[in-house]
Amino acid sequence: MSEVTIYHNPRCSKSRQTLYLLEQQGIQPQVHLYLRDALSAATIKQLLRQLGFASARELVRSKEALFSELGLGADSSEQQLIAAMVAHPQLIERPIVVVGQRAKLGRPPEAVLELLS
Repeated sequence: MSEVTIYHNPRCSKSRQTLYLLEQQGIQPQVHLYLRDALSAATIKQLLRQLGFASARELVRSKEALFSELGLGADSSEQQLIAAMVAHPQLIERPIVVVGQRAKLGRPPEAVLELLS
């Protein structure tokens, strides 16, 4: 199996549950603490492709207060959304698990299991 990476926020219950689920499967993933080590725009674009998302809107946490505080909304461009996620990584939906060239959001945590088969 390819290396497994989780983009993890230890304060998020879904992220903790997803990490625990991977460990229960005997997998010790590479843990990327994206709030501490922010992602580049190129990495976010790559994750969007791996997730199969057509738009950055699918990866941004639009219900976060910061989203509206930054003046972001339905009319925000891809570039604006990606730039916001680079500058404010708390706007990135989590957790993201990557195996090879595929990725899944751990919402629900069990969704990542299909990457393991």
